[in-house]
Amino acid sequence: MKHLQAIKFLAFTFIILISATSCSKDEMDNTDQLAAVSVSLKSTTQDLNKVYLDIADVQIRVTEEKSASNWVSLNAINTGTHNVSALNADNQLQLVSYFEIKSAYVYEIRIVLGDNNFMDIDQTLFSLDVADKGNATPSNLVNTEFESNHIYDIVIDLNLDESISFNASDNMMVLNPKLYTEIRDIQY
Repeated sequence: MKHLQAIKFLAFTFIILISATSCSKDEMDNTDQLAAVSVSLKSTTQDLNKVYLDIADVQIRVTEEKSASNWVSLNAINTGTHNVSALNADNQLQLVSYFEIKSAYVYEIRIVLGDNNFMDIDQTLFSLDVADKGNATPSNLVNTEFESNHIYDIVIDLNLDESISFNASDNMMVLNPKLYTEIRDIQY
């Protein structure tokens, strides 16, 4: 009797295993080989002031030309204003979570900033200029082939100490982000 129960258990487990791992005809016929991209943001700073950035999107450039139409959105998930000075290696902000793209050569990656960028200095908020003298779309060279069946885990490190300056002629704080990009490639 115990042998019969063991055989039933093994048969049931086998059926569940086959059902969970079998491919449908659509999956077998799918010739679009995709790569997955995950992007997170961290910062480096020695300054004690808080910096808040309005993150609108994360984009990659997949052609050699630098025109606006050659940037592809990665559909950022955590848009809005964030305290980026609190981000570090242990506390990163996930901006893109495994967004699938076709295999392509990626030239650059950039963060698109909105209008609500500011700095908290001794509980006084100072607007950060990113449109006139700053950079609303800071980018960093990638120059990497994103191959199909790979996961690309990208960490953008924003050096806040090098990114913020004071423009005395306009009496304004200017944000010109200095980015460093780390890419980890995982084949699946």
